[in-house]
Amino acid sequence: MEFNLENPLTNFNDSHSNAFTSLFLTESEHMPAENYFQSLKSKDFDISVRRETISIISQLSCNFDPLLSYLAVNYLDRFLSSQGMLEPKPWILRLLAISCVSLAAKMKGTEFSLFDFQGDGGFIFDTQTIERMEVLILGALKWRMRSITPFSFIAYFISLFKLKDPSLKQAIKARATEIIFKAQNEIKLLKFRPSIIAASALLSAAHELLPLQYPCFRKATSNCSYVNKENLLQCYNAMQDIVIDGYESVFDMVSSSVTPVNVLDQQFSSTESEKTNGTITSSSTSRSERGIKRRRIIGYCDNLTVQISRIQQC
Repeated sequence: MEFNLENPLTNFNDSHSNAFTSLFLTESEHMPAENYFQSLKSKDFDISVRRETISIISQLSCNFDPLLSYLAVNYLDRFLSSQGMLEPKPWILRLLAISCVSLAAKMKGTEFSLFDFQGDGGFIFDTQTIERMEVLILGALKWRMRSITPFSFIAYFISLFKLKDPSLKQAIKARATEIIFKAQNEIKLLKFRPSIIAASALLSAAHELLPLQYPCFRKATSNCSYVNKENLLQCYNAMQDIVIDGYESVFDMVSSSVTPVNVLDQQFSSTESEKTNGTITSSSTSRSERGIKRRRIIGYCDNLTVQISRIQQC
């Protein structure tokens, strides 16, 4: 299929085009308030409240679909940006986390019982208490539970890459998905729209796996009429630390003879070092070791790209 880069939305049939146009036009309604990022940036207290609540959400949802946790954190950020920071009392933060996870589970149609979310945190809430908190959250969200997330735009942007090899497309989508999951905990990315985060994650993945085709992918993405080029560059640059942390796993993925499995079909888990303080933290690996990993994967991908360049044209 040939794609019109000047107006990429015309590359889909009418129904798909209208659907993606609607996503681009309404995505800002599913984001935290504009001043939320500045508030977190200026107050360590606010960051600690968010970090602790995300930690609880991760613990409560670790046995469920990883998208459930992602959606719960989306609800959390939108609620806090609307209502302001809550008192950092353990029982309040736990009630908030349980209610966000419960709402996300209901939204996704996940079977659960409130007992599943009580855990061993020392606080047991009755059903009415949780439901009252859910109503407060829903009010702050204006009852918009079907959140538009970066995953809503993966199919659109990957189509612009014109990848013919299904395994390469799957590998890039899997790596981009991993980056998106980790990026949610980075406050610097809260100011960017979901579509920009999706595009940046896919470009980061493409730069790792198909560096020779990357300029073409970047051009195709930048030419989308709904993409702000400056924001795309800023978001892409902000993702680089996240990308570096994942080089080793990417090397294992692309060097394996087994076709990569989409991260969305796997149970999302973090290493113990990544669970410190309930947030995805930087690896203890030194910067020099990260540089070695980066050169290793880029070198490998350069060779991989040369091998497939005759059959995979950008």
